[in-house]
Amino acid sequence: MQDAAPTRLRPLADTSTSAVVAGFIAMLTGYTSSLVLMFQAGQAAGLSSGQISSWIWALSIGMALCCIVLSLRYRAPVMIAWSTPGAALLITSLPQVSYGEAIGAYILASGLIVLIGLTGTFDRLMRRIPGSIAAALLAGVLFKIGLEICVAAEQQPFLVIAMLLAYLLGKRLWPRYSVLSALIVGSVLAAVFGLLDFTGFQLQLARPEWTTPSFSLAAAISIGIPLFIVAMASQNLPGMAVLRANGYDVPASPLLTSTGLVSILMAPFGSHGIHMAAISAAICAGPEAHEDPRKRYTAAVWCGVFYAIAGIFGATLASLFAALPAALILSIAALALFASIIGGLTQAMSEPNEREAALITFLVTASGMTLAGVGSAFWGIVAGLLTLAVLNWGKR
Repeated sequence: MQDAAPTRLRPLADTSTSAVVAGFIAMLTGYTSSLVLMFQAGQAAGLSSGQISSWIWALSIGMALCCIVLSLRYRAPVMIAWSTPGAALLITSLPQVSYGEAIGAYILASGLIVLIGLTGTFDRLMRRIPGSIAAALLAGVLFKIGLEICVAAEQQPFLVIAMLLAYLLGKRLWPRYSVLSALIVGSVLAAVFGLLDFTGFQLQLARPEWTTPSFSLAAAISIGIPLFIVAMASQNLPGMAVLRANGYDVPASPLLTSTGLVSILMAPFGSHGIHMAAISAAICAGPEAHEDPRKRYTAAVWCGVFYAIAGIFGATLASLFAALPAALILSIAALALFASIIGGLTQAMSEPNEREAALITFLVTASGMTLAGVGSAFWGIVAGLLTLAVLNWGKR
């Protein structure tokens, strides 16, 4: 994907309106999908509003830093997100230990990721996964998000149908701005029909709060090790697969090392870990972000900028997103991923000898199943590779 002799880096010249929109939608999708989980976990553990605000700030600034620096470094849309499965895990496990011990567990989990990155183990694993399996994993991860537009249509049929028509019309007349067309139409209609509710919105700056980490065996077992496992299986693995499926051969080891180190630095302020993103990465790595694959890195850079803005105003982030109708958010996320789903399915079925394995990978991943506390993305890869091994057993 990258040129052998890359030209001078020009992010402003390389950017486009579609890249800015893709970056904003990626940020919007990431925050609205799981921000509520952190509020649930924080409230269950008895954290103050200041500590929860600091938690959001630490994650946002860490993600912004990694998105911008790594995308510019590798000229690829390297998307970073917080651990959504990890946030869900903390709802039940965070109240069981002191907050200082939880911070220590966050550092332990991130330290293990740095270790994996430095040894190059994950990089070697990724290069053994066939392209069709990686593409099927991408399609499976995104499929459920794509289906959400049907759920949204049940809630607000006129709004969703109008957004879909705007997308299709934009696809025919202005392909690069089809998603932007849908977003504009959806926002205008939401305002006209009174679906925007800004009554609870107040502008406040987030203030980072330091918590001195402490370490305990209980926190390591209940939080640290599970956080490490779900981050690797549910985020870093599919996140790298998204990049590879879109043609970006970025080395995994430095990405893991970088996100792990930043996670360690941000942990005392509440960050439970930032990792490779899959869904938001597909938004920035797909053709909707930029017609030129070599310039799609700017979408991730813009997402990093929006992460930073969101982090600065982290205290009011939840109320802002709560003002937007859920149907609008679900629909725009699904529409932004259409091209990536098409590309993933096309590539997954491109190799006749690997189609069964790719199909099984897709089905298991799209099912959303959880087995032994590990999400479907990991088991999709396992099922696909196992299928490939069985079908090719004894062949030369």
